[in-house]
Amino acid sequence: MAISFTNKVAIITGAGGGLGRAHAMELARRGAKVVVNDLGGALDGTGGNSAAAEAVVAEIKAAGGEAIANGASITDDAGVAHLVKQTMDTWGRIDILIANAGILRDKSFAKMEIKDFEAVMNVHLMGTVKPAHAIWPIMKAQGYGRIVVTTSSTGLYGNFGQTNYGAAKLSLIGLMNSLKLEGAKDNIRVNAVCPVAATRMTENLMPPAVLEMLKPEYVSPAVAFLASEEAPDGVIISAAAGVFAAAQIVETDGVNLGHKASADDVAANFSKIADFTNAKHYTQGGEQNGKFFARVQDTPLIG
Repeated sequence: MAISFTNKVAIITGAGGGLGRAHAMELARRGAKVVVNDLGGALDGTGGNSAAAEAVVAEIKAAGGEAIANGASITDDAGVAHLVKQTMDTWGRIDILIANAGILRDKSFAKMEIKDFEAVMNVHLMGTVKPAHAIWPIMKAQGYGRIVVTTSSTGLYGNFGQTNYGAAKLSLIGLMNSLKLEGAKDNIRVNAVCPVAATRMTENLMPPAVLEMLKPEYVSPAVAFLASEEAPDGVIISAAAGVFAAAQIVETDGVNLGHKASADDVAANFSKIADFTNAKHYTQGGEQNGKFFARVQDTPLIG
């Protein structure tokens, strides 16, 4: 059965262009009532106007869908409160949050100013936390909610000149991993998309032929799935150019070196410690603790 968002209300941040616009168009096409949130600022987060959000709303309406525009900053408490109130006043419920808004302030760590580190962390992390926190009671009361956070290969694997962006993007996986546990009893599922797409953030980094392959709309099917009733929970889907993959944090079985182990013993046994042959993905921190208690029962390698 085809995924449908009929009677569902979705807030999509940073939806005035790029990935957010593509997600908004896809959900609206499948019946969602969409709040197009966009500050309308520059790539580094400065400035702002409502023209971009209004243009996407016009596109959705022209295609027969329902949408409203919101120009609030998702890092501003009053702005987030207005975003939620506007949505509830208009449609009376909030089923989906796609936290897509982001900025870039790239520079090598040695040359980066702390204010630029804080700005990127604020938009990506707190700009996800604040709207999620504001709508959490609504989703709990409904007994239904879907939240999609936006991570990045920079967060998962690193990229030169993006320590701020990488730290912010991986922090969202930590947020997801705990939110999924807290939301489970209320049918609130939290997942992450890891996109590669031709947007303002990437247009100067890739040649035109590559950018053509990486249209934002090629990522949106993954987001629509993660925002749907059929969504999994606590999953990272990577998406680019119509290719989809899943990512996980995994951990090795480990070895019991014993209480007398020294740093030299750790070095001598590092190949065993870092043997990922039987590595596992844990769904909560307690499972890792269980692994350690199991390894303690093994005979120590060091006397």
